[in-house]
Amino acid sequence: MQVQSATFDPILIPEEERPQARTRETYPDLVRRLSHQSVVKHFDAYADIAWDSEEFRIDPDDPRWQLPASDPLGATHWYRSQPAAVRSRLGLHYFASLMKIGLQFEGVLKRGLLELAADLPNGSPEFRYAYHEVIEEAQHSLMFQEFVNRTGFDIPGMPKPQQLGSRVVVRFGRTFPELFFMFVLGGEDPIDHMQRSLLQNEIPVHPLLRRIMQIHVTEEARHLCFARNFLKQRVPHLSARRRFLLSVRTPLLLSQMARLMMRPSQQIIRTYAIPKAVVDEAYNRNPEYRAATVEALGKVRNLCGELGLLTSFSKKVWQALGIWAPLEAR
Repeated sequence: MQVQSATFDPILIPEEERPQARTRETYPDLVRRLSHQSVVKHFDAYADIAWDSEEFRIDPDDPRWQLPASDPLGATHWYRSQPAAVRSRLGLHYFASLMKIGLQFEGVLKRGLLELAADLPNGSPEFRYAYHEVIEEAQHSLMFQEFVNRTGFDIPGMPKPQQLGSRVVVRFGRTFPELFFMFVLGGEDPIDHMQRSLLQNEIPVHPLLRRIMQIHVTEEARHLCFARNFLKQRVPHLSARRRFLLSVRTPLLLSQMARLMMRPSQQIIRTYAIPKAVVDEAYNRNPEYRAATVEALGKVRNLCGELGLLTSFSKKVWQALGIWAPLEAR
């Protein structure tokens, strides 16, 4: 029997997967269920997106690319005073830049998952799941790069220091998988939060961007679930030294990843000659932007609290980086 690619209601935004409380689902059973979902609910970057349809055509002057007033840069007087064509092109450039960074991040994720799988014993349900996720992330990378190519922008993506540093993160998949999955959440949680917010907002979104985001959040619903529950399974058994390292390195990773995923690149700032004062207004001195960053990291911050990683010392690191907030009541 041939398994068909997934389809869904265009309005439906699936919630993140969770262990089934009513059946007292165990961790191995959860991992097997997530693997099964990868068989019955998956997407192909080319079969499931009508790239050449008129509806999905990319026009840099399309006003639907413009940043909404809820966006930190989109809310500035500088942005609103630009000609409509500049606002549209800058918005398209920004979305394409996020996708390039996203596919580079997912390249690190795929390589780290293969490192993890290489050390798993025979019979481990995590092995099958890891390979399913690698396949799905490869489809996401194809999807993101196709979008970038069709915009016509030559986008470098992550800054060179981050690209070089990512090689160390890949090795964590084998040597320190708990820290690797904190890195995963640091990249996936902010972009998932941003995409869900855009999908739930009533502002007009270009149909191609909407389709890509729907596919991405649908599959990330299980990827994020696996990462969180992997950590819940593994962190309690770490040595005191490793728990300390994890508690301190996690906020450093999260702060860096959130900055990459939630701010325009230096290429965009240079291309559109965005004044430093505008960047400061939108990001560096904007309490709403800081609040949005804190909110985007809320789930992983609460997870750290649940895992006992928010010590008096590590909390100071979170606070110094401007990403701390009281834990949500459970």
